[in-house]
Amino acid sequence: MRCFIAIDIGEQIRKALGNLQNELRGKVDIKKSDVKWVNPGNIHLTLKFLGEIKDEQVVDVCNIARDVASRHKGFELDIQSVGYFGGRSARILWVGAGQNCDNLLQLQEDLDRQLDSAGWSREARKFSGHLTLCRIRNTKAGIKLARITEEYKDYKLGTIPVDSLSVYESRLTPQGPIYTVLGNYQLQ
Repeated sequence: MRCFIAIDIGEQIRKALGNLQNELRGKVDIKKSDVKWVNPGNIHLTLKFLGEIKDEQVVDVCNIARDVASRHKGFELDIQSVGYFGGRSARILWVGAGQNCDNLLQLQEDLDRQLDSAGWSREARKFSGHLTLCRIRNTKAGIKLARITEEYKDYKLGTIPVDSLSVYESRLTPQGPIYTVLGNYQLQ
């Protein structure tokens, strides 16, 4: 099964993200097929994507998430600033989550370290907390969306409490991914 570990963001921020997506769609002339917008109900802050794991490994992953959560106090994250991954042409458009937040970085590092000890390799890239708004399939659309992010660099959506970690199963379907919570573990 496909799994990842994430922080849930709450309905108020999900609604704000959906409104932002609609605003961005209205400002940029791109074809619907050029961009895959993420359903706001599926947006979360991924701390670790594990990919395909064996069913029997789920217990280990959940135990690690529970142990890591028990060592960290809850905190708040600012959700702000639209940006993108990619060069001149955006591949992924995102909203920043907890940029420069030491608590988030320590939580993610602890999780990555524990999973690495259990056999799941560390991330090669430096962690960057973000909420994915869309994935871009066309270079021209990517260039247009990259340009518009400048207008939103100081955009603020709000603050979320971080009080737990969730382990998710991700099933891919033609209609989009279906996420199922396998475990939710409270921070101190």
